[in-house]
Amino acid sequence: MSKIPIFGEKIDGKDYQNRYGVYGIVTRDSGEICLVQAPNGAFILPGGEIEAGENHEKALQRELVEELGASAKIGAFLGQADEYFYSSHRNKYFYNPAYIYETKSVSFDAAPLEDFNGIFWFSPEIAITKLKRGSHQWGVREWLKKK
Repeated sequence: MSKIPIFGEKIDGKDYQNRYGVYGIVTRDSGEICLVQAPNGAFILPGGEIEAGENHEKALQRELVEELGASAKIGAFLGQADEYFYSSHRNKYFYNPAYIYETKSVSFDAAPLEDFNGIFWFSPEIAITKLKRGSHQWGVREWLKKK
């Protein structure tokens, strides 16, 4: 088994809150992938925190509805990448293990439940340059390797 990549810097003496997240590579026929732009301008993969009682699949399906108004079958597990970061929005330090999956048969069924994010489509190469989190960049690279 390969070593889990780690992104960001863990600063000694800071109290990190665990935030387990699941994220999806959502594609369309053109080969572009979907990125969500948060209100602070940061681009991330669709997905988010795994809530109590959820497995990866349920959490990702819920996040896709919330952020994109979409449903999808959850495809191959691309891997785990861990990240340490500070959220100025939440004024907290986070340890964020990110579990990244490809998605299949995506259907945009409704308006997103969260109306404060932007939804953008980019080629995978451009998406990598726009993504804020190293763990998400890694996920797109892993997906490209398996294509």
